[in-house]
Amino acid sequence: MKLYQLRSKQSLPISKQKAWNFLSQPKNLKVITPEHMGFHVLSGGDKPMFPGQIIQYKVSPFPGFTTKWVSEITQVEYGNYFVDVQLFGPYALWHHKHFIHEIEGGVVMEDIIDYKIPLGILGQMAHPIIVKKQLKQIFKFREEKLTNLFGTMENMPSELIFDSF
Repeated sequence: MKLYQLRSKQSLPISKQKAWNFLSQPKNLKVITPEHMGFHVLSGGDKPMFPGQIIQYKVSPFPGFTTKWVSEITQVEYGNYFVDVQLFGPYALWHHKHFIHEIEGGVVMEDIIDYKIPLGILGQMAHPIIVKKQLKQIFKFREEKLTNLFGTMENMPSELIFDSF
């Protein structure tokens, strides 16, 4: 089974505290997820993130397919990073690290996601056609939404990189 990695960076002209306050609230994930995905927090999203927190979502990654996604927040370093791991959901593995780095005039939000697709060779064949395309669309939406909410930084392009191992 192939392991994939997505790395994303986006600069925002806000304080580290403001970025943390937004990102550490599970309910805000709905704000930065495309509406067509039908994303809803079912439980566990009523408090700021803490290690051991279990959050249940409902999501429709593809038309006609709705699934439950259960994540655990496994690590939190206040103001700097947190890690969520899928316990149950559409991926064979989902390990998502969220970092906030302070820079002159704002912050860089960095995401590193290691993931595996289920269904063996069929999943690998679907990755470039369906999964990678969907993840690009989600992160593009997120970038645009965060820019609309917080503004943009001149000469600080965002990055979205996919690798496989």
